[in-house]
Amino acid sequence: MLKSSVILRMSIIGVLTLILLIPAAIVGSLISERESRRNEAILEMSSKWGAAQHLVGPLLTIPFERVTVDEKGKRHTFVEQLHLLPDDLAVQTTLQPEIRYRGIYRAVLYGSSIDIQAHFTFDAYNESALPGVRLRPENAYLTLGIRDLKGVKHVSPARWNEKELQFEPGVNSIEILQSGISTKSPLSVNVRTYSFSLKLELNGASEISFTPVGKETRVSIDGPWGNPSFIGGFLPATRTVHPDSFSAGWKILNLNRNFPQRWVNNAFSLDGSAFGVKLLLPIDEYQQTTRAAKYAIMFIALSFLAFFLVEILGNVQLHPVHYSLVGFALLLFYVLLLSLSEYLPFGQSYALAGVAVLGMIAGYAKAILRNLFVAILLGALLALLYGFMYVILQMQDYALLVGSVGLFVILAVVMYLTRRIDWFAVGKTPQTS
Repeated sequence: MLKSSVILRMSIIGVLTLILLIPAAIVGSLISERESRRNEAILEMSSKWGAAQHLVGPLLTIPFERVTVDEKGKRHTFVEQLHLLPDDLAVQTTLQPEIRYRGIYRAVLYGSSIDIQAHFTFDAYNESALPGVRLRPENAYLTLGIRDLKGVKHVSPARWNEKELQFEPGVNSIEILQSGISTKSPLSVNVRTYSFSLKLELNGASEISFTPVGKETRVSIDGPWGNPSFIGGFLPATRTVHPDSFSAGWKILNLNRNFPQRWVNNAFSLDGSAFGVKLLLPIDEYQQTTRAAKYAIMFIALSFLAFFLVEILGNVQLHPVHYSLVGFALLLFYVLLLSLSEYLPFGQSYALAGVAVLGMIAGYAKAILRNLFVAILLGALLALLYGFMYVILQMQDYALLVGSVGLFVILAVVMYLTRRIDWFAVGKTPQTS
């Protein structure tokens, strides 16, 4: 029955293909597990060096007193906060990235030198701007938001007009910022503008970002790294990327964001406007292997189709066990690729895993088909499929186009090769008179 019915054999091959989705899913979970272990190793390294850094500020905060009278005529005094953003902000950042290893895993860490320049205007926010309150400019303070304070390596004395200010750890109020450094910055009613400057050395991991708090914010970032990814809400206005270095510059206006130059207490949030750069590793082996594993079902189906055509065109019989063993060999390719790519470059890992699996399948095909030419032909066909998949993996923008054209060509070849087959007669023995 199995030998004589083409429909039954095709149905069994289809069921085997679907069953092999189970081990394919297990391979996918194995890739995710190894990637999670990599991420844990990176997190452990960055937790002792400095996490991905995000800078906000400087922000100028002026306490003020608001007096209210209740129904009984009793006066109540409340202390609130007026937050002021700089009129202009200029940040110049130079990164010094390096790759650190924890076992077989690697992470991009960096040291940075950051130069911050800002200007504030005070006279526009006198008591007449807030009727019914009394400002306390002598209690004003500056805050610079820093995501991970473990990364702070040096902070020079800040210049506040002609004065020097020493920053202290922590923020005076968590209404706007959760982590950072702050310093007292008394204001005088006779001084209209204040200039601020600060030099900061900061360690971090993988990325650094900024929030555009200035009425006009200018940020420049450069460093010896050839694989930057510009992240966040704004792309750089200028950028230059070389194989071993990059530089980028942003210019952002207050009209580009969704919070004003001043507000009271926690009326507004600074979230949603950050931008910066992420330092990518040249190749993420787990991302590449995950993409390869997504083509597993297509690869198994095409390989089974090749063996089935050999059956039909060569008038040979293959058992479902043969298909099962070939399917498991194809899945083993992804396990080999994953394990090898943790030690070798992805291209070399792909080539080694492919050669090993192709050799095993071609040798097995020669043994079960007893035909060296057909075995070589099957090996060449699988090599083409592996090469086709590798080309797709190296593409980003054109992967869908190349993949769809390739499948179209494969289907056209199959239709051409089977155009003269009498499917009703396949598997039937000729009747004798």
